[in-house]
Amino acid sequence: MSESFQVNGIDLPADVLKPLNARDNINTEKHRGYAKIRSTIANLALIEPFCVYRDGDEFFVLDGYLRLLACRELGYDVVPCILFDEKEAYTYNRMVNNLSGFQEIKMMRKSMESLDEQTIADTFGMKNIRYRLAPKLVEQLHPKVAQAFEQELIGKTTAYELGAVLPEHQPELLKTMRRVDDFSPTFVRALVLQTPQEKRNPERQTRSKPKADAKKKRQALTDRLQEAEEQYDFYTKLFRTYTADLLKMTLYVRKVITTPEIREYLEQHHSSALGEMTSIVMEAR
Repeated sequence: MSESFQVNGIDLPADVLKPLNARDNINTEKHRGYAKIRSTIANLALIEPFCVYRDGDEFFVLDGYLRLLACRELGYDVVPCILFDEKEAYTYNRMVNNLSGFQEIKMMRKSMESLDEQTIADTFGMKNIRYRLAPKLVEQLHPKVAQAFEQELIGKTTAYELGAVLPEHQPELLKTMRRVDDFSPTFVRALVLQTPQEKRNPERQTRSKPKADAKKKRQALTDRLQEAEEQYDFYTKLFRTYTADLLKMTLYVRKVITTPEIREYLEQHHSSALGEMTSIVMEAR
């Protein structure tokens, strides 16, 4: 029977906490992540306690450096903490499951059932959340593409770019993306550029006039797509050639080991080679 996990919680003055790794290069006035954290704490209070390591009379914060700065700026005198025995920050800062684009949209829409848009926007430090909700995004997607978005195979920006073509054509683009293992928005834009005008979404607004180098950029994206297709064709041809050669070799080896005179000679002088050739034939069945 394993021992139960004990949480060592304690309230500590905010000014005694020290960051394990100070980040002096952060400009809190321009840091978007900090502004979001500060707004959340200001509207909802501090939700998650700090993970702290005690070294004598000193207390080091293992995670939440931006949260600590926000608490101090908001005038928090005391903050909740959990004491840990190891001075290790990797787990607390790296092993984090961030919300996907689909999960974020779903969470915000669920919140709007009981809260107004402005309250949610203030909590996240945004002017409005209408563009984050992407009200027509899923409606413009083919069911297979919507499923890929929900399963986090593609991000929100990629899903938005796929909406530039008609839903019935989107699975073709998704298939190409899977084939070359590239789900970036840049690659999708290249696919859209190669899509005939009649297969594009007429409801999608035309973008502003491109810059002077836009033509070169489009050509570069098109070249990249062509290169990916050529690479795929090359490996497909190589695989087919390899398969054909392997089949020919198997037939030849089978002919060799089934010829009585040759088999008898191999058994007497090259038994190990005979065993290897027999294995080749057996594995090819």
